[in-house]
Amino acid sequence: MKKLLWSLTLFGHILLILLPVNGMMEFDEMEWFTDFNGTKTFQTQSGVYSEAKFPMVGLTLIQSAASKGAVCLDGSLPGYHLHRGFGSGANNWLVQLEGGGWCDTIRNCVYRKTTRRGSSTYMGKNIPFIGILSDKAAENPDFYNWNRVKVRYCDGGSFSGDSENKAAQLQFRGKRIWLAAMEDLMAKGMHQAKQALLSGCSAGGLAAILRCDDFGNMFTSSTRVKCLSDAGFFLDAIDVSGGRSLRRLFAGVVKLQNMETKLSGECLNRLNPTSCFFPQNLINQIKTPLFILNAAYDSWQIQESLAPKSADPSGSWNDCKFNYAKCSASQIQFLQGFRNRMVNMIKGFAMPSKNGVFLNSCFAHCQTERYDTWYSKNSPAVKNKGIAVAVGDWYFERGGAKLIGCAYPCDKTCHNLVFRK
Repeated sequence: MKKLLWSLTLFGHILLILLPVNGMMEFDEMEWFTDFNGTKTFQTQSGVYSEAKFPMVGLTLIQSAASKGAVCLDGSLPGYHLHRGFGSGANNWLVQLEGGGWCDTIRNCVYRKTTRRGSSTYMGKNIPFIGILSDKAAENPDFYNWNRVKVRYCDGGSFSGDSENKAAQLQFRGKRIWLAAMEDLMAKGMHQAKQALLSGCSAGGLAAILRCDDFGNMFTSSTRVKCLSDAGFFLDAIDVSGGRSLRRLFAGVVKLQNMETKLSGECLNRLNPTSCFFPQNLINQIKTPLFILNAAYDSWQIQESLAPKSADPSGSWNDCKFNYAKCSASQIQFLQGFRNRMVNMIKGFAMPSKNGVFLNSCFAHCQTERYDTWYSKNSPAVKNKGIAVAVGDWYFERGGAKLIGCAYPCDKTCHNLVFRK
């Protein structure tokens, strides 16, 4: 059944009603619907907007992909949305990798084939560009006039697998999709980029880490190339039952998509393949400058990694994980331990001057793709610096790119997400 998402703003917070997909909560940045008078609108966590307010960018299917075996789970062509840059940004490129969870079993991946997460047949032909993809200087001051690209996600493995299952008619070709998309974009002018930024949110944020050096190696030394991971810093954390729920999920993805030998060689020399799918074991070896943007109390990780139903069969965490205001003192203490671990892992990464960090103490997930959190008067801030300003300062080396907020409940700028099933 198709998931439903509704949002209401209550007392400065955002209430989300999100139904699980195939048993797993999946973050989505927007849903489309047509209201009663026929006007097409789209809905994000921050509100409902008319499509007339934002640029609607068409889907380009990569025609050369099929011959390279670079196809979605169902064998359909992959694609991207490209909005051309102008003026001073005409030779600069921002490539954003779409997110949307993973599939770790044949059954889950077969289901995914019937959605836009596994087939371009179901992808919207036009989507709005908002947040970091906006073409308005007032909403996106540093990147508004760049060539902006959204690469659609249809492989279920963060653009990293290369395998197939003929019996189930499944193609796990994320790495090939990545290469086909980059080749197509390079042919359309990206090879002449003066400045380039690879970004991504959630599973796309993980992909931005996994593919960061690949992206950096595409350009000559004269191009300024950097990467941005938004809500992609997934921790190999102990859940509320003492197990490792996300490790089990990632182990399934890595095995199913034949990633055992395709992940970072440097990491595989030290650790097992599943460990090498976790950013904490990768970020310190990445040579290309990388910015990590994450909420210390990542709402998706709380729900699906720390307190999923499998780790909490009695439902003792249900109230807390769907509304942080209902957490008990012991539950808050557990979440503080999660934040502390994230902060400790980030500190070493943040030391090299080339890297940047914005770790705010919010209950949120993905903050670059939202109109209100990326750049607005009341956007989340650390040390009085908002997200878009922090990312821009880091990219253009204007200073102040190591920002770690204080622990909950001190941050009053958060746009905390409260989920309801």
